[in-house]
Amino acid sequence: MWNFIEKTAYIILKRSFSFVGKELRDEAFASLMQFVKFGIVGVSNTVISYVIYAASLFSFRQMGILPKSGYLVSQGIAFVLSVLWSFYWNNKVVFADGGGERNLWKALAKTYVSYSFTGLFLNSILLVLWVQVFHISEFIAPIINLLISVPLNFLMNKLWAFKE
Repeated sequence: MWNFIEKTAYIILKRSFSFVGKELRDEAFASLMQFVKFGIVGVSNTVISYVIYAASLFSFRQMGILPKSGYLVSQGIAFVLSVLWSFYWNNKVVFADGGGERNLWKALAKTYVSYSFTGLFLNSILLVLWVQVFHISEFIAPIINLLISVPLNFLMNKLWAFKE
């Protein structure tokens, strides 16, 4: 599937670049495709995270295990499992080491650190900034955060967590 997507994107971009008199370099295309794959993994990660969050929250409430504030436990479970999901696909597809000897435990730990920084710490600070300082809607603020956290997370993963 990835090969079909890459070949199609390459043809479209190559023709688009030549139309404006530019050349599409292989390195630039590879970096762009890596970012696109990272985005696809990120979308799936977001869906997985929400499904796990909602299912665990519903289950805990049905069983009467946690109080109504148990949403924080559900969020923690969703975070741990969705980052594991993201790590698996980023390691296999986005930042594949080409048969090298990557230390998976070290890369996994770095992945959790980078997602904790962008997903928990940075997004929380930015939410307060957008909502309380700039008076941006609470529904729009997380979308603005994506514009900052996704590229930053990509760079942290590429240059640090999965660095060869």
